[in-house]
Amino acid sequence: MGFPIILTGLAVLLAAAVVMPGSPLPEELLLLAGLLGAVGVVWVLLARPRGRRYIVLDGSNLLHWQDNQPHLATVRAVVDAVQAQGYRPVVWFDANAGYLIGDRWLGPPELSRALGLPARQVFVAPKGTPADPLLLEGARRLGARVVTNDRFRDWREHYPWLAEPGFLIRGRVQDGAASLSLDAGQARSRRAA
Repeated sequence: MGFPIILTGLAVLLAAAVVMPGSPLPEELLLLAGLLGAVGVVWVLLARPRGRRYIVLDGSNLLHWQDNQPHLATVRAVVDAVQAQGYRPVVWFDANAGYLIGDRWLGPPELSRALGLPARQVFVAPKGTPADPLLLEGARRLGARVVTNDRFRDWREHYPWLAEPGFLIRGRVQDGAASLSLDAGQARSRRAA
């Protein structure tokens, strides 16, 4: 996004230099400045994100979606599937996720690289803290639904809106391809407070 802003700024500077009293620059350059400015403004408007829809992924649950074995590739398949549908995924993992897929603790930087996401969209619950309440609160704040096969029975009393149709999105990964019920229910009532 930086280049269109620089282009627009240069157009403004060129126009100012042309209209400055005593400027040696020809007035015909105003047309060029206007054209550069218009291109820069249109570029900025077209490049800005439009109404991103967030969706929260229960990464620790998704790890087991293919063959009931923990694989980060299954989470990546779901990330790719929701992005293809125009969603911006936010992924939550339990603290032990790295030990399930490898031999050490993994944090957001390592997991985000493997998932092809910015680190700010990947979270790992602190050791000894379940990810469930953190991801549910995150989903509430974002007004987002949750992709998981977990029913969150232990959390229904504290989060009664879990029962809303379409809030929890079920799915599976088979042969590396994710299958989700994204359109079923379209529950979106958990808006940011």
